[in-house]
Amino acid sequence: MSIIDKITGRAKKAAGDVADDPSLRRQGQKEEAKGNAKEKQARAEERADAASADVADLERKT
Repeated sequence: MSIIDKITGRAKKAAGDVADDPSLRRQGQKEEAKGNAKEKQARAEERADAASADVADLERKT
């Protein structure tokens, strides 16, 4: 879903620029930032899952 947040955020930023609406532009910036944060969280979860799998593998070997 983060890609959707990023795309809609960029669209709102562009619409805010075209309409000269700073409120809409700020809303778009916040939505795009939310998408970026979700991506960052997903990457961190993937790294944690990989580390957990490594630990489980080491546990089985010892």
